Amino acid sequence: MIQSSQIREHMEVVGSDGEHVGRVDHVQGDEIELAKLDLGSGLKHHMIPVSWVDDIEDEKLVLNRTKEAAKAAWREKH
Repeated sequence: MIQSSQIREHMEVVGSDGEHVGRVDHVQGDEIELAKLDLGSGLKHHMIPVSWVDDIEDEKLVLNRTKEAAKAAWREKH
């Protein structure tokens, strides 16, 4: 299981399909806040659980779901 301490700012986040989901802004508890200034995130902050991270490969966080599944389930930060 990936620990939040292994996740660093600016790491790319990709779905299990290899598609770009976003970039890490920072980790808040057991959630990852994705950077707002990223076209993949729709220019809004989104939160995803650390538990979605399946692996870290070449400085990329690989999720246990596809890009579309992640985007359908992420939480928008208000």
